[in-house]
Amino acid sequence: MAERQKFRSPFAVVIWWVWVLFAVANLVDLAVQGRDHLSVVAAFILVLVTGVMYTTAQRPRIVADEDGLTISNPLRDHRIGWAAVAGVDAAELLRVRCEWPLDGAPGTAAETSAGTPASTGRRAIYSWAVHSSRRRQVTAQLRAERPRLRSGSLAGPAGVRHGGPGGSFGDPEPAGQPSAVVDSQQIVAAISALAGQAQAASPPRRATAPVSTWYWPAFAAIAIPALALVVAILALRPAAGFRRRTAGWTAATAASPRSRRARRP
Repeated sequence: MAERQKFRSPFAVVIWWVWVLFAVANLVDLAVQGRDHLSVVAAFILVLVTGVMYTTAQRPRIVADEDGLTISNPLRDHRIGWAAVAGVDAAELLRVRCEWPLDGAPGTAAETSAGTPASTGRRAIYSWAVHSSRRRQVTAQLRAERPRLRSGSLAGPAGVRHGGPGGSFGDPEPAGQPSAVVDSQQIVAAISALAGQAQAASPPRRATAPVSTWYWPAFAAIAIPALALVVAILALRPAAGFRRRTAGWTAATAASPRSRRARRP
């Protein structure tokens, strides 16, 4: 593989940058015009939502390189070697099925004994980077089958279709599919092709179990703004209330008759 390939949802990237522009514009407005406790709380809410958007929209991706796949989900990273990739398919989320030998069993996931691996570990890893609604998949499949069913209903008893110059309407054009379904299918095909090429290379590599790690900066991107928001709500509210009460007492004292007599020459 000449260079790394990255797979992710283009819709998530658009959503992320739209939110960034919205959040920056509102933070600038709060910095210029905001002077009260509510402005501070609103600023921390914007920062908290930005952390959530980064974790769920900007961060998820799949990176393919010479050694395998790196699946970055909102809070975890998964590293899968090509030899351990047994299959890729699109469910609600893109799923990578992994197989590797256990207890020092010889060979890779592709090697079998009597048709099945002698001692094999299995695990399915899902990627948030590629979404494909099951309803959209069913709709796309029905749309693809509809022209074939219609053309089949026009066939005669002997299986000859009527109506064209040569007695047939010809093969129907494939029906259009939702872009999300097409994108997920293309990504599945691309990753499957890369896995097949890597597993066909010689010498064959030994399959190992996927390695999963927590991505702590993603936790920090949510936890730190959330903690700051709680502090702003609990700690700054009494201070703001004290300032308002002090200002009220000062105004009341200045408006009292005794204070007016004291100021009178």
